[in-house]
Amino acid sequence: MAELRPLDNPRPRWVHLVGAAGRVLRHVVDRSAAAGIISRPLPGGLPLRRWVPQGAHSLVDLLAGLAVALAGRRAEEPRARGVGLALGLGLAGTTLLTDSRVSLSGLIPIELHELADHGWGLAAMAAPFVGGYARRAPGAAAVHVLAGAAVLLGALLTDYRCRSGMHLGKERMTDPGPISA
Repeated sequence: MAELRPLDNPRPRWVHLVGAAGRVLRHVVDRSAAAGIISRPLPGGLPLRRWVPQGAHSLVDLLAGLAVALAGRRAEEPRARGVGLALGLGLAGTTLLTDSRVSLSGLIPIELHELADHGWGLAAMAAPFVGGYARRAPGAAAVHVLAGAAVLLGALLTDYRCRSGMHLGKERMTDPGPISA
């Protein structure tokens, strides 16, 4: 019979992977005070509700940007290709530079990211029609419209939170005032 040494781990390797995945998932859907400082509401009472956790919203932004960029890259229509790459990489870059837990840097205030989400969603939905490639590249157009609608809906329902307390207009202000849930 083999003798267990103190450094041997009797659990299979996949158990550690499941535990790590659970920790990442909890980090993404966290809505507690540890998730960050709540953003101030934008004029007009936006966001409408704060149902979507900030981490999940950031992942949706990254996936939508990647989907739009890939759809543009695969399109044969030159205008769809350019617009798709510009919109997709722009959204992914903005998400990675925003002051949130799921980002590389905190250069962009969270309220500015929220405004960018609204603008990006509308731009992505309008781009195939304004750009004139809706009929020549229907696959890319469908991805652009669906991704734009997903980001816009997410922007209306996200519980925006920042990491450092940097807000649009006033920095290091941690009390956003009354916020509806």
